Amino acid sequence: MTMELDVFVGNTTIMDEEVYQLWLDGYTVFDAVKVRIDGGVMEECEASADVLLSDTMDQYRTFQMCERLLHSPSKLGNQLLFQIPPHRQAMLIERYYTFDDAFVREVLGKKLSKGTKKDLDDISAKTSVTLKSCRRQFDNFKRVFKVVEELKGPLVENIRQHFLLSDKLARDYAAIVFFANNRFETGKRKLHYLTFQDFAFCAGQLISNWTVGAVVSSVDSMVEDMDVDLDKEFLQDLKELKVLITDKDLLDQHKSLVCTALRGKTKAFTEMEANFKNISRGLVNIAAKLTNTKDVRDFFLDLVEKFIEPCRSDRWTAADVRLYLTHYNNSAHILDTFKHQVVWDRYMGVIKGCIFKMYHD
Repeated sequence: MTMELDVFVGNTTIMDEEVYQLWLDGYTVFDAVKVRIDGGVMEECEASADVLLSDTMDQYRTFQMCERLLHSPSKLGNQLLFQIPPHRQAMLIERYYTFDDAFVREVLGKKLSKGTKKDLDDISAKTSVTLKSCRRQFDNFKRVFKVVEELKGPLVENIRQHFLLSDKLARDYAAIVFFANNRFETGKRKLHYLTFQDFAFCAGQLISNWTVGAVVSSVDSMVEDMDVDLDKEFLQDLKELKVLITDKDLLDQHKSLVCTALRGKTKAFTEMEANFKNISRGLVNIAAKLTNTKDVRDFFLDLVEKFIEPCRSDRWTAADVRLYLTHYNNSAHILDTFKHQVVWDRYMGVIKGCIFKMYHD
């Protein structure tokens, strides 16, 4: 008896995106099969449970073999073992390095060391992210940190080029590296309401304006740690801003200018006028203390305690905060004897950006 068969041979590696996501999320093969069955794949493909199990195991094996290449993404495009189209390679890399906001929020600002890795069991239980996925994400953070530590030049660009990530994801990793390097406090109860994206935005502001990289010329743009270390000279110059609160005439003049500009424009005017000196002292003292490592770590905590909480208790709206800080910043330019406008603008530009982002429920 003769049979006719149609045979098709190809060498493109078959990868199911849904199965890849289940593998990334830390599902076992059997759990992944259950998810696929519940999703109706057996009816869709008219496959038996055995075939589905075999397919899932095969895919998992492929992903495990690819994993070492994903640790150095440029190798994925240069290897010959797996025939993977460029658009599929980009998807594999981007998803491998994507992380859960709930997980990163727990490790943000902590040292990326063995000590933190020991806490992953607890973090997994707290965030409902599987332990396997927590480990992958933590190892990715550590890997990126170690690689960019050795590189000169702009942080985001280095991450994007070395790990072939999208601009958005590269910026998020830059924030993680920046926070790990400067060990910013993010875990205190008063900061729990802030999301990872709030902190990532603030990191972008700090990197663009307060680091060594913010002031070096394009000729010097190959300085080491230029986007990771804060500009010590600038932090020293911030002490000069104390004159705004230690010189009584200057403080009164500043208050008068701000209150004149605000009068009749907000329902919170009475509170703004009454608390001007306390709020100004709070903002200027944050600046003056940034030469101390501990005060740098407490930067976000200080913003919440010295500005955001007092404004919240006086029921300022986000629009009130925006109005107040705009006039508070601009009025300093009209003060006759205040000579530190450049440092003031560099400081207040970041303070305004961070507070606008952080002022929410």
